[in-house]
Amino acid sequence: MMGDFFSKDGWLNVWLAQVNDYLWTYLLIGALIGCGLWFTWRTRFVQFRMLGEMLRLLFDRKGVPSAGEHRRRHISSFQAFAVSLASRVGTGNLAGVATAIAVGGPGSVFWMWLIALVGAATAFVESTLAQLFKRRHTDSFIGGPAYYILRGLKSRWMAATFAVLITLTFGFANNSIQTNTICGAMQEAFGIEPLHAGIVLSVFSLLIVFGGIQRIARFSSVVVPVMAVGYLVLAVVVIVMNVSLIPDVLRLIVDNAFGVNQAIGGTVGAAMMNGIKRGLFSNEAGEGSAPNAAATATVSHPVKQGLIQSLGVFTDTLVVCSCTAFIILLSGLYTDDSLNGINLTQAALQSEVGSVGPVFVAIAIFLFAYSSIIGNYYYGETNVRFLSQRRSVMTVYRVLSAGVFVMLGALSSLELTWSLVDFCMALLTACNLIAIVCLGKYVFRLADDYRAQKRQGVGEPVFHRSQLPEIADDIECWD
Repeated sequence: MMGDFFSKDGWLNVWLAQVNDYLWTYLLIGALIGCGLWFTWRTRFVQFRMLGEMLRLLFDRKGVPSAGEHRRRHISSFQAFAVSLASRVGTGNLAGVATAIAVGGPGSVFWMWLIALVGAATAFVESTLAQLFKRRHTDSFIGGPAYYILRGLKSRWMAATFAVLITLTFGFANNSIQTNTICGAMQEAFGIEPLHAGIVLSVFSLLIVFGGIQRIARFSSVVVPVMAVGYLVLAVVVIVMNVSLIPDVLRLIVDNAFGVNQAIGGTVGAAMMNGIKRGLFSNEAGEGSAPNAAATATVSHPVKQGLIQSLGVFTDTLVVCSCTAFIILLSGLYTDDSLNGINLTQAALQSEVGSVGPVFVAIAIFLFAYSSIIGNYYYGETNVRFLSQRRSVMTVYRVLSAGVFVMLGALSSLELTWSLVDFCMALLTACNLIAIVCLGKYVFRLADDYRAQKRQGVGEPVFHRSQLPEIADDIECWD
C-alpha cells in the first residue's frame, strides 16, 4: 500500500501532475518571462551592463560593514553567494536538465537559457530587497522575502504564507529530490541500496545543520567551488573531444525550440514548459529562495549583493546546465525512452568517457546534491525563525528536513518527487513575484544611486536608510 503511494502511478503523483500542468501553463510561464522583461527594462539591463562589476564584487574585500556592525560575526559576499549557489547547483543541473530534454526535447535547453537571461534581473531585484530589509540576528544578518513582505508591504499574513511555502518547498520537498537523485546515481554506479544511502545522508546532514549558518557558510564556500570546477573540467574535455559537432548541437536546440515540425507536433509547448520549469528549479530566479542567503552578507550597499546573486543565475544555468545539456545531446541518447533523470546523464557520460562516466557522475551528484540539501535546509531555517523563535520548533524542523524528508526522498519514485517540487515551487514563486513587483520601485532607486556614486568616482558605494525617507522606519540595518 505504501509502495503504491510513493510510486509514479499512485494517486498523489497523478493528481499533482494534473495540477502542475495547469499552474505552469496558465500562470507561471507568462509571469516569469513578463517579470523578467519588466525588471530588465526598469533596471536598464543591469544583468548585462554591470557584468564586470559583478565579477569585481565577487572577490571584493574592501566593502565595509555598516556603521555599528564592526563587532558582529560577518558573512562575506562570497560566502552568501556560495550558500545560494549550493542550493542552485544541484540535481537541477544534472538530473533536471536531463529530465527536461527527455520530456521536452532539445528545445528545452533554449528556454532554460532564456529564463536565465531575463531571470537574472529578477534575481537582482529580489536579492537587493533582501539586503534592504534584512534584520540583525545573533551571529549574522537574517532576511528574505518573508521579511521584505512584512516590512515593505506591511502584510503579515502574506509574509507568513511565504514562510510556510518556502519551508515546504526547500526544507522538505527539494531535499527529497536531492536525496532521490543521489540514491539513483549511487545505485547505478556502485549498487548501493537507496535505503542504505538515505540513512548515511540523513546522519551527515543532521551533523551539518545543527552547526548553524556559520558552519553552513564555511562548508558551502569550500565544497561549491571544488565541485563546480571539477564538473566543468570534465564537461570541457567532452566538448573539446566533439568540438566539430557543437554547431550541429546548437542548430538542434534552436530548431526544436522554434521548428515548424515541432510546432505542428505540439512539442514546442512541451519544450517551453519543461525548459522553464527545470530552469527555474535550477537557477531559482524569482522563486524567493536566494534572497534568504543574500540577506546574510555584510556589504556597504544593498545593490552589491543583488549583483552577486544575479551572477549566480548565469553561473548556474548558462554554464553548469549548458555543460550537462551538451554532454547529453552530443551522446544522442536523449531519444532513448528508457533513460531519464540522472541515469540519462550517467549514460551520456559513459558513452563519451567510458565506464568512469557513471562513477564520476555519482560522485559529482553527491557533492552537488548534498550541498543543495544544506543550502535548502538553511532557507527553511530562516523562515521557520520568522514564524517562531522557540528552540523546540527549530529542533523539530531540523529533524524533519535533514532527517525524515531526506529519507523519504530515498524511498519515493522519481516522478512523485519532481511533481511535489513543481507544485510547491509554483505556489512559492507566485507569492514572491507579487511582492517584488510591488516593491521593485525601491530597487530601481537603489540601482540609480549605486550607478551615480560609481560615476562620481566612489570605489565602494555606501547606502544609508535616510536615502529612502518614506520607509526609513521599516529599515533596520542601514543606519
